[in-house]
Amino acid sequence: MNRRAAGPIVQRVNKLPRSAWILFAGTFINRFGTFVMPMLALYLTRSGFSIAQSGLAISAYGAGHFATSMLGGHLADRIGRRNTIALSMFASGATMLTLSQVHGFASIVALVFTAGLSTELYRPASSALLSDVVAPDQRVLAFGFYRFAINLGFAIGPAIAGFLAERSFFWVFLGDAVSSFAFGIIALVALPHGIHQSEDRESFRTAFADRRLVIFLLASISMTWIYFQMSSTLPIHLARHGFTPSQYGMLMSINGLFVVLFEIALTLRLQRFAHVPVIAIGYALMGIGWALTGFAHTLLAFAITVAIWTIAEMIFAPMASAYITELAPEHARGRYHGLHMLTYSIGMLAGPILGATLYERSEALLWMACGVSGVVGAVVLFVSKIRRSPKLFANRYT
Repeated sequence: MNRRAAGPIVQRVNKLPRSAWILFAGTFINRFGTFVMPMLALYLTRSGFSIAQSGLAISAYGAGHFATSMLGGHLADRIGRRNTIALSMFASGATMLTLSQVHGFASIVALVFTAGLSTELYRPASSALLSDVVAPDQRVLAFGFYRFAINLGFAIGPAIAGFLAERSFFWVFLGDAVSSFAFGIIALVALPHGIHQSEDRESFRTAFADRRLVIFLLASISMTWIYFQMSSTLPIHLARHGFTPSQYGMLMSINGLFVVLFEIALTLRLQRFAHVPVIAIGYALMGIGWALTGFAHTLLAFAITVAIWTIAEMIFAPMASAYITELAPEHARGRYHGLHMLTYSIGMLAGPILGATLYERSEALLWMACGVSGVVGAVVLFVSKIRRSPKLFANRYT
């Protein structure tokens, strides 16, 4: 990139407010310190629990994630974005410390559920706060940086968690708690409150009456269940075809590496376009990438499919968050983002079950269903856009 082309890009980045950078930094610290969940299965099996029991405990985290989607959005609008982030982080830290001290399986499952509830509670509030403090023409870029902070932290954190686990699992729990407390303190000290608290008790009813939002959420569910094949049927499929766990890990590293290296640059190129068509292209590409998994037989071929659906994720994810902000009334942004988060919770819970069911019937059936589902979601979005405006790819900001 030459200096003349880089100038406007640097200007756009520099226009992001200080509070956005503080949120990015706090998010990175928190995600970097996500030590417990990557190590939880290993911790439980080494503590004498069965593989089935460890799977049940991990599922409890997903259930907590599901439960917190709407709760986090509600709290963000009622008690404020900053207070919700701080509450989430302090509760998460306390839960991790408590989890390190319990040994009964029922207590562990209950605390892992609480961890999923508390650790993910901040997400709608963070998205709403970014929407509050960033100018409309900068929101896609801001959400791109937000995702960058999450992915960079999560790319580094598990390696540190493994190092700590070799010494003592207590350090894993302590490190996770400290990172959560740090983000909570940063939130209270340095983040603004955001838009004033909402007294509207009908915000969720208002949201579900928003036809554009409902269409978008349904289209998103058609994509999110596909996304979670990454951690459910894909490793099984690779093992069935003779690939090792380390090769699966290498393929997953492509996802994180692409996001860290290329997402910001791609977001800068796409942010001027209308949200819905770009999101639709991302959804279609996600489906196509997963459909091509059925045709892959070599490690290189699998790597290409991972690259395709990773590029799809980089295309739609920042745009989707910005689109939710565009739809939401100011006082209900937390709840709108909570409902968007709910689509991922649904995908996290339903994706592995649906994927495994289809895969047991036929490998080809699963990958074909992924392709069809992604394309259907894209078509729904394209049709909804065309009915409102024939100018699909008009520049948003000129």
